Amino acid sequence: MNICFLMYPWDEIDPENDTSLALIHECVKRNHGVALCTPANLTIRNSVTSAFCTVINRMEKVPSSLKSFYKQAVIREEMLPLAGFDVIFMRANPPLDPLMLNFLDSVKDDVFIVNSLQGLREANNKLYTAAFGDSHSNIIPVTHVSKNKKYLVQQIKDSAADKMILKPLNGYGGSGVILIEKSAMSNIKSLLDFYVTNSDGTSNYVILQEYIEGADQGDVRILLLNGEPIGAMRRVPGNDDHRSNVSAGGSVAKHTLSKEEKALCKQIGPKLVKDGLYFVGIDVIGGKLVEVNVMSPGGITYMNKVYKTKVQCQVIDFIESKVLDKLQAFDRRSRLRSEVENA
Repeated sequence: MNICFLMYPWDEIDPENDTSLALIHECVKRNHGVALCTPANLTIRNSVTSAFCTVINRMEKVPSSLKSFYKQAVIREEMLPLAGFDVIFMRANPPLDPLMLNFLDSVKDDVFIVNSLQGLREANNKLYTAAFGDSHSNIIPVTHVSKNKKYLVQQIKDSAADKMILKPLNGYGGSGVILIEKSAMSNIKSLLDFYVTNSDGTSNYVILQEYIEGADQGDVRILLLNGEPIGAMRRVPGNDDHRSNVSAGGSVAKHTLSKEEKALCKQIGPKLVKDGLYFVGIDVIGGKLVEVNVMSPGGITYMNKVYKTKVQCQVIDFIESKVLDKLQAFDRRSRLRSEVENA
C-alpha cells in the first residue's frame, strides 16, 4: 500500500507527541510506501494532479520509539502523481483550504481519502456540531453562531448562566477560546470588536456557547473510527488556564466512557460514517458534544501513554481493509467486463 499524508511540513512535527507521526510510523513498520506533502505543494501538470512530496525511504529496521524513528528516518523530495497512491490521509491543520479540496476532486474516485472531501467540506468548522442537535435531543449545549455583536451581547444578558464560552468559528487546539462572565459585561463589547471585526472592515463569525458545569474539571477527547469509539482520555486544564487542550497546557488522564458518552457516540456515529468522516475526534463535557474534529484529530500518542496501547494500529488496520475492498471490487468489475467482451 502507498499512502500520502497531506499535512504540515516534516520539520514541524513534534517527535514525541504527534498523532500524524504515530500513524506514519505504523505504516513504515508495515512496509507501506509513505510520503507526505503540504496543501501548498499540490500542483497540476498535463492535467495530472501531483504533489511535491517528502518521501520516507524504506527502513530495514524501524526504531520502536517515535523520537528515534523521526531522528533516523531518511527523506527525499520527489514530485508524484496523487492518483498513484492507494490512500490520501488528510492531516492538515485547520482552517480548511478550499483550493486543496478542488485539487483533490480530480483523484477522489481513484484514491481512498480519509476523511472524504465532501465530509470535510461539511464538517471543517464548528458549525457541523449543530447538525446533531434538534428538539428531541439534548446532546449539544445551547449554542449561538453570529457576527451580529448586538445580538450576541443580548444573548449574554438573557442567559440564565453567569458564564459563557466565546470562541472563533475556525479556531483549533483551544486557540482563542475564552471564558466570559456577566460580572465583566463592560469588557464584552470590546472583546466582540476584537473577535468579530477585522482591520480591513470584514467580519468573522464567532460561537457563543452555554457554559457547562464541570468544564473547569476538563473535557473528554474521544477518537472514533468508522463511527465507533477506539480511545478516550480526560484532558485536565492547567492551573492558570480554563482550556483543557494539551497544546494549551492541559494534562491527560485515563477515562472510561460513561453510559451517556457511549450513547452519544452511538447516536452520532452513523452520520459520521455516512458523511465519509472515518477518523474523528470529538470533545465532550458533561455528556454534551462540544466539538467535532475532522481535519487532524489528535490524542493517539497521549492515549498510548496512559493506556499502554497502540491506537494507531486500529486506524491502519481499517485503512488497509478499505483499500483491499476497493482493489477487490476493481478486480471483480474487470473480470466481469472481460466475460462480457469475450462472449
